[in-house]
Parts: sequence; C-alpha cells; structure tokens
Amino acid sequence: MSVDVEVKTFPLFINGKWESSSSRETFDVINPATGELVAKVAKGTKEDVDKAVQAASAAFENTAWREMKPKDRAKVLYAISHQIITHAEELVYLEVISSGGTLRRISSNDILQMADLFQTLAKFTLEYPFSENLPSPPFPGPAHNFIWREPIGVCAAITPWNMPMLIATWKIAPALAMGNTIVIKPASFTPLTTLKLAEIISEVVPPGVINVVTGSGTEVGEPLATHPKVEKIAFTGSTEIGRKIMTLAAGTVKNTTLELGGKSPNILLEDADLSIALPGSLFGVFLHSGQLCESGTRLFVPDKLHDQVVEGLVKLTSTLKLGNPLLEGTDIGPVISKQQRDTVLSYIEAGIEEGATVVCGGKEVAVPGCEGGYFIEPTIFINVKNDMKIAQEEIFGPVLTVIRYSEIEEVIEMANDTIYGLAAGVWTKDVNKAYDVARKLRAGVVWINDWHMLRNDAPFGGYKQSGIGREMGKHSLDAYTQLKHVHTSMVPELHKRNWYQLLFSETE
Repeated sequence: MSVDVEVKTFPLFINGKWESSSSRETFDVINPATGELVAKVAKGTKEDVDKAVQAASAAFENTAWREMKPKDRAKVLYAISHQIITHAEELVYLEVISSGGTLRRISSNDILQMADLFQTLAKFTLEYPFSENLPSPPFPGPAHNFIWREPIGVCAAITPWNMPMLIATWKIAPALAMGNTIVIKPASFTPLTTLKLAEIISEVVPPGVINVVTGSGTEVGEPLATHPKVEKIAFTGSTEIGRKIMTLAAGTVKNTTLELGGKSPNILLEDADLSIALPGSLFGVFLHSGQLCESGTRLFVPDKLHDQVVEGLVKLTSTLKLGNPLLEGTDIGPVISKQQRDTVLSYIEAGIEEGATVVCGGKEVAVPGCEGGYFIEPTIFINVKNDMKIAQEEIFGPVLTVIRYSEIEEVIEMANDTIYGLAAGVWTKDVNKAYDVARKLRAGVVWINDWHMLRNDAPFGGYKQSGIGREMGKHSLDAYTQLKHVHTSMVPELHKRNWYQLLFSETE
C-alpha cells in the first residue's frame, strides 16, 4: 500500500476549521515501528480548550442541529459513514504509522467497524424513543404524562492510543446521533486520525459540532474534564486515569462513561476443540501486540490438558511474524513507544522473579528495516499463580499467562479474583455448560468459542474497576441523553386537585 501523505504540522480543529494553538508549540508524533518522526501536532492549552468548548456550546444552541428530526439525523450519520469509506486509504495509513497497528487489521476491520457503527446508530436513531407516553393513573388524578429524551449538551471525549480512530467513533457517533456537540482530546501518541476524522465529519455537520484539541492530559485533559460548560465526559484508558477523571468530573457533577482496564480470563474447558481454541486464544492476546483492554491475558487450562495446550501454543506462536505494520505479511507490529516497551519488559522480568517460567518470547526484537522500532516477542508464561503481579496487573503488551486449574468452581473463583471485569471467554463443545460458566463470570462481555468479537449493535463495557456505562449498541444512545418528565393536569376543578386538598382547608 502506498499513500502520498506529506509529513506536516497538524493544528487544532475548532469550529469547523484548523486553528493554531495559543502556545504556538508542537509535539512530535513518532512511528513506533521505526522510531521516525511522522508529524508535528499543535500543543493545546487551557485557553484552546475553552475556545473549543465555547464553539461546541454555541453549536449546541443552534436548534437546527439540536432539534433535527430523527430521519434527517440518520441521513447525517449515513453521510459520515460514507465519508469514512471515501477517506479510508488516508485514514488507514495515518493510523498504521502512528499507532503501529497492522495494515491488515486496520484496513479490513477498523475502517469497516467505524463505517458500520454510524450506519447502525442511524437505524437505531430512527427507532429511538425520544418521546414516551405514560398511562394516566387514578392517583393522584387524571393527567397526561410523557417522557422526553433530550441531548445532554457539550460532550468531552478523551481517547486512548491503542485503537485511536475506532474508539473515537464509539464516542462521536452516539453523541452526534442524539444531537450533542463534542470536543475530543486524543492521546498524544496518536492524534492524527482523530484530527482527520474531525475534518471529514465537519463537511456534513455545522461548525462547532465536532472539535479536537491535542495536547497533554495536564494542559488539555484536565481543563476539559473540569470545564463548567462540559456536561458529559466519555473516557477510554487505564483504570488509574479513569479514577482521576471521575475525581475531576465530580467538581461539576458531570455525566461520565468510563471504559477502563482489564485482565480478562480465558477459560479452556476439558472438552474444548483445541484446533480452534489455541489459535483463538493467541488471537485474544497477541492481536495488536496485546495492547487491547479486553485482551485474554489469563489463560486457564485444566490440569489434564496443560502440557498439550502449552506445546500447541508455543508451536503456533513461533509462526507469527513480527514486522513493519505497513506490510501485508506482518502479523504483529510494535508496541506504541519506548516507554511502553520498557514497561512490558519490566513485567516480564517481574514474572520471572516471582517464579513463573517463560516458554517462548520474553525479549525485545530487532526487526530488519525497522531497527528503531519498539518490538517485543510474543511471550508465554507457565507456572503462573493467579496472585502474581503478571496475573493481576494489566501489562498491555504481548504477554500471556497460563494458569492451571482442576475444577470448574476453582477456575470461576480465580477468573473473578481481580479488580477488573471487562471481558471473559469460555471454550467448550457444550454450549449449555458454557452458558452456565458465562453466567457466573463477572464481566461485561463473555465470548464463547471466540474472542474480540465486538458488535456495533451490542453494548461493550465493564464490571467493577473496568468502567461505568456501555458503548456501542442502542444502550450507548441513552448515555448521551437527558430524561425530562412533562406532566399536564387533566383535572379542571380546583377543589378536586390533589395538591389543593393537601394544603388548603375548605371553609363554609
């Protein structure tokens, strides 16, 4: 794939046009596969955040946008979907060179998922209960009551670096579907595709409906999370930062949606079809070098299958090709940065120190043609105890921990023994048994004989410290609305009204 995209300086995107940062400073965006500079991006400030929020607030006051009929809003969402497909080649290229995700995954999955999300929410918007009549109860008297669902207002989105443009659409699509406006702060490692998305979406929505302010969490994220005109924050990232977002949002009691970390249990039952379960389990943890919050990083294996499973996993892992993510033949690309590479390697060292055994991988890799990149061998640990650091903390790298078990009750207890509850999986030929296990797992999504299968018409989010609320599906629309109850009395006589009798004493 070859796309002639000039390496350039990207300004902020505010009120439908490119704007310089008030700081006049920039930061570098580095290709994690090569260590080379691919762009310079404006370093936003608190003043820039305020400018973007004011633009979003003014756009929200535009009744033509806020009160647009569902059929017309659906047309806008379909138009955005078309824009994504039209600009797919450039979006894919920018995503690969900044995130390190493979060309194969981004072009054949992420782009299609993004376009489909806007189409799916367009259909849901046409069916959405913006107004709901309530029955007239005998008490406290005849009345006409109904519920309106109205847009919240200015929404903030703070997005991560792992799948930046896909996750950005999880916030943009429902916000726009319900008539809100939005200001986005993308991760500093990967802001390019979010900026491009804002530009192409702005061609079909009024100025100020979508805005992007790039920069650090301190200079941009915190002012966005505390701005008095921001009514909602949607954040995807680590649980640690999610806690901080909640604290900042509490000052103005903002509505929050948080999709946070995970340490997802992947359970093989004794009757699992290993010809599917073993490659499926590796897909669950090594896709995008393990930098996905729902990765199946804890693989629970029954004692009688342990040696066979480990042998099969190691053999399959040896076939995976690390390389330049722009090449079609690459299976696994780099981790996002030198800092992340060092973090992952430190976890591998910690696992060894705790007594776990590395059966494959475990080292940094030099990839020919990508000598400046941040590559780590896909790594598998055995002899892992569920209370070890590598089994409890989110590593966010290509590291699989294999944990033995003997009884189903034992494995369910270990699976749930974590602060997280984002995803889980079960592999078995007995679907009824799988449903029984799935019911007992404390996770927001459970895959049976599969992994990473997120659907645009189904909710995604976590239990426990994996987050609050759900994204995607029709449930995501609820998170971008306010509920208003409207009551109209149908009792004409004053003295027959319930409230009159409660306060006023009748006299002769």
